[in-house]
Amino acid sequence: MKKQRVIVGLSGGVDSSVTALLLKEQGYQVEGLFMKNWEEDDTEEYCSASSDIADAQAICNKLQIPLHTINFAAEYWNRVFTHFLAEYQLGRTPNPDILCNREIKFKTFLDYALQCGADFIATGHYAGKSYKNNRYQLLKCADKNKDQTYFLYTLSQKPLSKTLFPLATLTKPEVRQIANQAGFTNAVKKDSTGICFIGERKFKHFLQTYLPAQPGNIETLTGEILGKHDGLMFYTLGQRQGLGIGGQKTKNGSPWYVADKQLTRNSLLVVQGHNHPRLFAPALVCTQLHWIDDCPPTSTLYCTAKIRFRQSETACLIKPLSTDKYQVEFEIPQRAITPGQSVVFYQDQTCLGGGIIDATL
Repeated sequence: MKKQRVIVGLSGGVDSSVTALLLKEQGYQVEGLFMKNWEEDDTEEYCSASSDIADAQAICNKLQIPLHTINFAAEYWNRVFTHFLAEYQLGRTPNPDILCNREIKFKTFLDYALQCGADFIATGHYAGKSYKNNRYQLLKCADKNKDQTYFLYTLSQKPLSKTLFPLATLTKPEVRQIANQAGFTNAVKKDSTGICFIGERKFKHFLQTYLPAQPGNIETLTGEILGKHDGLMFYTLGQRQGLGIGGQKTKNGSPWYVADKQLTRNSLLVVQGHNHPRLFAPALVCTQLHWIDDCPPTSTLYCTAKIRFRQSETACLIKPLSTDKYQVEFEIPQRAITPGQSVVFYQDQTCLGGGIIDATL
């Protein structure tokens, strides 16, 4: 019987490496693929990318599997990065990892793999899937600290049907243990935390390379000017660090937090105290909705949701306002709801889908 062929997206990290190992042990014909999605513009970035591809090649050599090296930089620039910059220009805070997953890892990569004759692709994401009522479902993984379904909510039925998630039942420590036992040199390699495929770098300097900064005033709710900001794009709602006004505590002595970005006046609005009421909102409006089962709710839906990756889910009520606009009312007011970020919906272990936060209510 012919083995099913799977191409694994290898980043050089431990998760994708163990993914390839597990699939080979399960009897698949495994191949690796290293995606180059960014053209490095300095020596440090070049060295980092070279190190990653060397790690990926070392894993393939050890597993005795071939490695594809493909340049998707043009696709990444056109489908992900230009949108990323446009959102920042609008004063929003986008999440490029989510768009990167939709447009590159589960579209461009998938298309390439299928053209090569592969039956499946696989990634080192911490997520799972199931098949129920003729639909594929995206499921949470066993490791609740690592679950990455938040970043995968834009997956549609075709990518889900063609993707394997071997790490679904494993925890991160177990993955590292498997890598160590297999003799992988990247068993203790730290997780990447930078922008999807662009890597770790000084974000402010990086953004200034592509967008002109427009300094303006930092103001209180009453209009008092406390200082100058470097450009609204460098700040996000709820931010405390890097405001440069820490010495101005006023009488209550509490630190300052970003409460709003007022584009028309180019002003950064700040309030004092982590729990200031202005930082909280009971509801939001989201657009660009995606439902994994292709069945948008047409009436009120009770479920749970989260508005950022590192956050517990909160009970909520979803109300359709139009075909592509929904109102989300939370059981508990949420702090620093950020336009441009994603709100992702769940029912128990199933990720239903999500949308882009447009405004708070």
